[in-house]
Amino acid sequence: MARYLLLPPESFEDILAWLNPDRELAGQMYVQLRHDLEKLFTWRGCSDPEGLTDEVFDRVAKKIHVVRPTYEGDPRFYFRAVANNLVKENYRQIKTHASLKGVESPIQQTPESRSEDVHHCLQVCLQELSTQKRDLIIAYYAKEKQAKIDHRRQLAQEYGVSVETLRVRIYRIGVLLAECIERCLKQKSKQN
Repeated sequence: MARYLLLPPESFEDILAWLNPDRELAGQMYVQLRHDLEKLFTWRGCSDPEGLTDEVFDRVAKKIHVVRPTYEGDPRFYFRAVANNLVKENYRQIKTHASLKGVESPIQQTPESRSEDVHHCLQVCLQELSTQKRDLIIAYYAKEKQAKIDHRRQLAQEYGVSVETLRVRIYRIGVLLAECIERCLKQKSKQN
């Protein structure tokens, strides 16, 4: 999936100009729009909200010269429409079905106890990672909003890799953590 960092500077400038003629205000709108789109993808259950947000900006950048002259209204609605189309595409790609026949109902837990179990398992699983992997994933998720983007760029530079390669590494560490947490939660449920 293409990333927003690959946008030519003129496309980024076109997007900012479309959002608002005042560059400073346009920059603020851009950051807020990225945040809103990432939230939308998260709420809709997409697995890579950040990557899908990047894809929205890539797609808008490719069509901005055609759409902008005739588009009426707030351009953020156009970005959201593109995001909604990506959500639909994402759902079509997933298409997983599982039969619930013969599956036993899990013991009902309160949200607080479930959250405590997940937190406990996360801590256990983080300790099972190598120091380098543990430090990397903690640093990767340490910031929010624009600071997060800047920090991830800096991390990529420190490791001498592209942001995309860094995301792949984080994804792989995340898969290891998810598997470990799942095993840990199963053990905890057997103990209860």
